[in-house]
Amino acid sequence: MKMSDVKKLKDEELSVEAARIRRSLFDLRAQVVTEKVKDTSQFSKLRTDLARVLTESSARRNASASSGKKVHA
Repeated sequence: MKMSDVKKLKDEELSVEAARIRRSLFDLRAQVVTEKVKDTSQFSKLRTDLARVLTESSARRNASASSGKKVHA
């Protein structure tokens, strides 16, 4: 998932996507224990995608918090 794709998502979709990626990571870790994982590069890809989603979510929260503050001079 590219950052441009992440930026197109709505706030609710970001949280759903983060939950989906976390679940995928959990399932992948479970597969390591129970069976052979063919594509181990999925770990880093999923972690990178999760970081992108969380970064965008955090940036939006910070932007909305800073727009709500009034600066007194």
